Amino acid sequence: MALDIPNYSERTISEFKGKLLGGGARPNLFECELHFPSGLTDITTDDDFRFMIKAASLPASNINVIDIPFRGRNLKIAGDRTFDPWTITVINDTNFKIRNAFEKWMNYINRHEDNAGVISPNTYQTEMYVYQLGRGTASATAVPASGDTIPVHKGYKFFGCFPTSISAIDLSYDIPDAIEEFTVDLQVQWWDALDSTGSSILGTSATK
Repeated sequence: MALDIPNYSERTISEFKGKLLGGGARPNLFECELHFPSGLTDITTDDDFRFMIKAASLPASNINVIDIPFRGRNLKIAGDRTFDPWTITVINDTNFKIRNAFEKWMNYINRHEDNAGVISPNTYQTEMYVYQLGRGTASATAVPASGDTIPVHKGYKFFGCFPTSISAIDLSYDIPDAIEEFTVDLQVQWWDALDSTGSSILGTSATK
């Protein structure tokens, strides 16, 4: 059987340019939507939270492998799915609004003074979102104009989130010209992938 060898003379930079839709997705074009438990009535989520998330991630997808030995070889069988913690990096402003919110949330789960706290997962777990944004307008050929809506190319909805770690903020006379930052690790029960309309691409009922 002859090999199906591609015609490499057709693999030109112009061909590549035509395949790179939208100029490619940009890692600095994103937005996070944070939600806190309703029981924390003194936390008000507003647009500040959207602006201050400096870094996040689109989640990895993991399925474990079960190795079954057979005569010197291993047969690989699909195992259970696992979900990594979701980590965000937060820019700290002088009102400490976001850091205060996460500290209150963690204290809500397990209080510093007596090791008590809420015990129902439905009470302390909530949902989070991250969106991959685009450049320009929803139409790839339109020239951006004032008032145009930034396109959302993809989104992820995280279910059953709760924080398990807030990083320290280093203080030092030796750190000039810098703004404080900290990270938060959020545990995730599962996530769903969303298309540009906010509908699940996995066929689950996880739309916003």
